[in-house]
Amino acid sequence: MGKEFQYDVLIIGSGAAGLGLALQLPGEQRIAVLSKANLTSGSTYQAQGGIAAVLDNTDTPQAHIDDTITAGVNLSRPEAVSFTVEQGKNSIDWLIDQGVPFTQHDGEYHLTKEGGHSHRRIIHSADATGQAIQQTLIQRAQESNNIDLFEDCIAVDLITRRKLNLANNACIGAYVLNNKTEKVDVFKARAVVLATGGASKAYLYTSNSDGASGDGIAIAWRAGCRVSNLEFNQFHPTCLYHPQAKSFLITEAVRGEGGKLLLPDGKRFMDKFDPRGELAPRDIVARAIDHEMKRLGSDCLFLDISHKPESFIKEHFPTIYERCLSYGIDITRQPIPVVPAAHYTCGGIMTDKHGCTDIEGLYAVGETAFTGLHGANRLASNSLLECIVYASSAARHISEHLNTDSVIPDVPGWDESQVTDSDEDVIIAHNWDELRRFMWDYVGIVRTDKRLQRAKHRVDLLQQEITDYYSNYKISRDLLELRNLAVVADLIIRCAMLRKESRGLHYTLDYPDTHAEPRDSILTPINYDW
Repeated sequence: MGKEFQYDVLIIGSGAAGLGLALQLPGEQRIAVLSKANLTSGSTYQAQGGIAAVLDNTDTPQAHIDDTITAGVNLSRPEAVSFTVEQGKNSIDWLIDQGVPFTQHDGEYHLTKEGGHSHRRIIHSADATGQAIQQTLIQRAQESNNIDLFEDCIAVDLITRRKLNLANNACIGAYVLNNKTEKVDVFKARAVVLATGGASKAYLYTSNSDGASGDGIAIAWRAGCRVSNLEFNQFHPTCLYHPQAKSFLITEAVRGEGGKLLLPDGKRFMDKFDPRGELAPRDIVARAIDHEMKRLGSDCLFLDISHKPESFIKEHFPTIYERCLSYGIDITRQPIPVVPAAHYTCGGIMTDKHGCTDIEGLYAVGETAFTGLHGANRLASNSLLECIVYASSAARHISEHLNTDSVIPDVPGWDESQVTDSDEDVIIAHNWDELRRFMWDYVGIVRTDKRLQRAKHRVDLLQQEITDYYSNYKISRDLLELRNLAVVADLIIRCAMLRKESRGLHYTLDYPDTHAEPRDSILTPINYDW
């Protein structure tokens, strides 16, 4: 039997959104932050480019709003875009106050430019912005007396009053697998926040860490929350192509600072696809690379920044320079081999501007949430901005509405008396591989009705196998991630099947045109009437 904990606020996820929220809650509230691996294992730590915000006198909020809506192909919700952009400077100021070491030149913060942006507005810490933010927020959380950090803990499912057959449904905690003890603990809380990141690990090739398995989206769906626009999975155009590189991203800022995309023969090609060339939005660049790779039968294409001075490259992209050099690629002298890879989940759990979901007491922030900001394609470096803006908003809402005197009902412990240890873990590995391969082949950069139907058939079969396995054997992190990935893959496919048009990141050969009337794809769990 696992342990039981009780907190005022339980935050599941330890990236910029989760830690940012924890640090902005009142000091008298007791807070637990769960990380399913170590505190630096998530997507925030890997983020290279920076944070988009209007910080220069030549830039305007309206220009940032227009760029975001254009990149989102008019599907972004205007109120969400305005709210996010208007809170941008406050969010940056808060990060600076926490001690994030953003890059400066001559006493001014250096701003770079990325694809889809009309101005230089990306504040950064060299080319390792996420690492700088994550390390700073971890340090601040460790210094806080009211925040407890738990590593190697993965949420199994939410605990709601409805599940306990109680009136007035609300979220009151979660069952959590402690990977170290291999026991399932009960975490009771007056408010629960999902900040678990995206689901790009549903695809064979991804820039994300192994933990990006859509956990928050899946457990919110099982608890009764609606999800939206999960067909919009952003494929970053430029992941390093090398057998040992795994998922190393080549930041958008390389193209923003003059990097050119090249065919194997050294010729540029982006101007054929978009007048903005290499600075076109990511969906256009990713499709162009995918098209040229398939046309030529190439394993990769190339990104060249070697025409810039060596000192400039080493100063602006030290992480990329060192990592590529470790693989024998000197980016000051030769182009970088690149391929597109699944990078960001634009849809997610439906929330309002405070992070509130369909279930009372349950919040979602960061990549796991659907706020309406990104539309059909995320504008570069709007993601970390969204994390901090909505973490702040959710923290304010929780502070104003949390009743610290309320009594949380008794919760039964996790019952594993009817299950045994598995002697066939190969099933998990096989299903994991099959899922990611058919998602890449059938629900990838270019889609068709037949491909989606094939994917739906396979995910239905997989979910039957996983449900049977889950019912009979003790749970593990691998099993929980597979279970969650299968749920989210199914939701991605279903959202894609609803969209009878091509828009942004959802490109289908059967419906190449874009509808005049933009609509969200919304899925509602069975037996829930919103």
